[in-house]
Amino acid sequence: MEYVTSAIGLTTLRDKLRDTWLVHRYRHVRRQLMRRSEGEAFLLHRYARIHGKPFNLTNPQTYTEKLFWRMITWNRGDMPARFTQLADKYAARDYVARTVGEHHLIKLLWHGNDPHAIPFDQLPDEYVIKPNHAAGKVIIVKGHADRDKIIRTVSGWLANNYYWQGREYQYYGIPPRIVIEEYLKDRDGTPPLDYKFHCFNGVPEHILVRNHTHDICPYFDTAWNYLHFSDKVGAVQPWVPKPANLDEMLSLVTQLSAEIGYVRVDLYNVRGHVYFGEFTFTPAAGILKYSPESWDLLHGKKWDLSLDTRPDPALT
Repeated sequence: MEYVTSAIGLTTLRDKLRDTWLVHRYRHVRRQLMRRSEGEAFLLHRYARIHGKPFNLTNPQTYTEKLFWRMITWNRGDMPARFTQLADKYAARDYVARTVGEHHLIKLLWHGNDPHAIPFDQLPDEYVIKPNHAAGKVIIVKGHADRDKIIRTVSGWLANNYYWQGREYQYYGIPPRIVIEEYLKDRDGTPPLDYKFHCFNGVPEHILVRNHTHDICPYFDTAWNYLHFSDKVGAVQPWVPKPANLDEMLSLVTQLSAEIGYVRVDLYNVRGHVYFGEFTFTPAAGILKYSPESWDLLHGKKWDLSLDTRPDPALT
């Protein structure tokens, strides 16, 4: 009887402590202390699940192997600070402006870290809201803005460190911020195509084209020849016309990707004017599967991993 009473007392005590500041603090500290080892185990498991074999960290050869090598190496702390700056959608604007000019930046309407300070009454009828420290999160406002819903959504963004979703360490140290930009649109009023240039050692090699609904993903080389491979199961890959100013786009991404072993540089082309979108260093957090697999090795050979740990050049 005494044992049962003690057990009930311990359960009651645990229930009382579960949501206290002390317990939340303990969980936070423990998570930070275990971040590297837990993150590495997470990434190794992800690679094995995708590719059906253990990951060989000592001799990566394919593109996807080098992608996981980058994520694991960076997760251990061996990441130059420039990659956090370039992954930051707000901080990267300074680098882009200095490298290729401010006219290639989407117009910035507001930025800050207090959702309640968003100046809704001063914004145009159409605009785009996104976090600077995460990927795949965006709100497109056209006309009426549900202010309460927007504030709740962006507050959730700000409260979370995107690193924990896929263990992409370049996002770990980004100070969270909300960025509001001009809404880009083609003549028909729809968002423009997103041209994603995969660049190796400062050289653009192939281009992925996505629409705003993300239901197409054809690849082309830099001469706009259609490439017969995919990195997603069930990918829809229609022909897309070559941009008239492709040479300008290639010049821009060459400048922006200089001194980087691998980076995907995203551009928009709106009625002949080219805008910078973002830098991506670990596409899809590594959840990629090449078909045919020979392309995985072909792209991997182009990536010089030594540039991933080279000391930072002056970005500021």
